[in-house]
Order: sequence, then C-alpha cells, then structure tokens
Amino acid sequence: MRKIVIITGLTASGKSSLAVEIAKKYNAEIISCDSVQIYKGLDIGSAKESKIIRNKVPHHLIDICEFTDTFNVSQFIENCMSSVEDILSRKKLPIIVGGTGMYVKALLEGYTFGEALANQEFRQNMQNLAKEEGNRAVWDKLYEKNSELANSVHPNNLHRVIRYLEIETFGNNLEKTESPLKDYEVCAIGVIEDREIIYTRINKRVDEMIDEGLEKEVKGLIDKGATRDLQSMNTIGYKEWFDYFENKTNKNQTVDLIKQHTRNYCKRQLTFLKTIKDVKLLKKDEAKDYIEEFLNDNNK
Repeated sequence: MRKIVIITGLTASGKSSLAVEIAKKYNAEIISCDSVQIYKGLDIGSAKESKIIRNKVPHHLIDICEFTDTFNVSQFIENCMSSVEDILSRKKLPIIVGGTGMYVKALLEGYTFGEALANQEFRQNMQNLAKEEGNRAVWDKLYEKNSELANSVHPNNLHRVIRYLEIETFGNNLEKTESPLKDYEVCAIGVIEDREIIYTRINKRVDEMIDEGLEKEVKGLIDKGATRDLQSMNTIGYKEWFDYFENKTNKNQTVDLIKQHTRNYCKRQLTFLKTIKDVKLLKKDEAKDYIEEFLNDNNK
C-alpha cells in the first residue's frame, strides 16, 4: 500500500523543520496544509519556508491563490489529492504538513456534505441579527464555534455564513464523504510541546516577523486593495494591522495582539487536534522516530 505522512501540530512546534528533515532523507515532497500559505504575498506572516528551502525540497499548495480569492475545505481536498497522486507517480513520498486542523480532519475522516435539517427559526434569527448589527456579528458567532471554518468564508457572504453556523449548531444530520486517504497507508502525527516552550517560541517568532518586515508586507497588500473583510486578511498576523494603519492602535499594541491571538489559537489547535481520529500526539524528537519507523517498515 502506498505511504503518506501527515505532520500537523501546534504553531511553533517545529513541524515544518521536521518535515523538511524527513523529506531530504526519504526523497519526499511537501504538500502544505496551511490555509494562509495558499495566498500569494502573505509570506512573512504565514511563516512560509524560504525559497532556498523550497528549491531544495519541492513544496505544493503554496502561492496558489490571489489575496482576493476565497478557498474552502473541498478545494483543499481536491488540490491536495491531486498533488499526492502526482508525487506518488514519480515514486516519491508525499508529506502533508501544516497546522490547519480542519484540513487534516477532512483528509482523515472525510468531509461533511449534504443538507442538514433546516432550522428556519435559527436562520431567521441570524438574518435579524445581521440586519440589526451587521453581517460581521453573524460571522463572529461562527468564528466562536469554528475559527478555521469562519476564516474560509467572507463575512459578507451571509447565506454561506449562516449555513456554516447552522452546520456547526445542528450538524448531526449531515452525511460525510469517506476519507480521501482510505486507500493509503497513513502515518499522522501531531507535533506538540510544553505550553511554556511554545509560548516563548511564539513570542520570538512574532518578533522575528516584525524584523523581517511584516508591517511593510501588510501595508503593501493594503496598498494593492486588501481590506479587512477579505478571507486572507481575516488571519492572525494580518488582521491586527488594520487598526494600526487607521491610527487606532500603536505598533507595540499591534505586536502584542498578534502574540496574544497566536497563543490563543495555539490553545484551540490542541483542543481540535485531540478530536481528530488517528493523529498521534508526540513531541518533535519522538515524532521523528515514529515516522522513520513507519517509513522503514517495508511490510507496510
């Protein structure tokens, strides 16, 4: 059976460097499983690997969308599986890497589709909320339930936002596709680390992003027409700058917000990871040994 490795995990856990290390050793190519790295121009804030590394180890599903585009789970599955088959056809190992848990869950467990039993009262309540407080208020409710799903839809696409919110609230009646990876031998790892270590790394990483020119990157996108309600701009590291450029916050406050939002996201990542079937949670060194044992077992 054909083998695939999935490396997901917490922000700043070292999953990307682990993937590159494994890829170099086992003649592999990397498929990004990151809902922000798909966008052109969102480089520093999404922590894309350098072009030097990407020239040494081929990466897929990076820079495939304009910052004005929307992108959803089903599009990810389609693109990801196409890349998987392409890599395998060249006798190489696909390594799927990234922290977007919703994408990983869809790969391993299948993707929800179909019609939930409609709750007309719920839909009307959300329509009324949008009229009274704006579309963003409904989107915020979706974000509270599933931030990754919320970031996959424009706040002004009210019909879709309400539909997703209905799925999150009354989703038990939905059907699911089979796992797209059901016919593959899969090793799925979630890289974790002690909270204090992760938080220290997050703070350091954000400081490094600032030094690398994150402010200039966001300003350049805004100058090209990026607005705060775009899907791409509703992501950590980018959304915090709009108040700054509107003189509502200073730079220190903006940087602190990015750190705080990233730490909060990390907490949600861990909670979500624990819900994904067949993902083994390990620290980086343990994860490396586990993956190599999987790859070296010729009986699989």
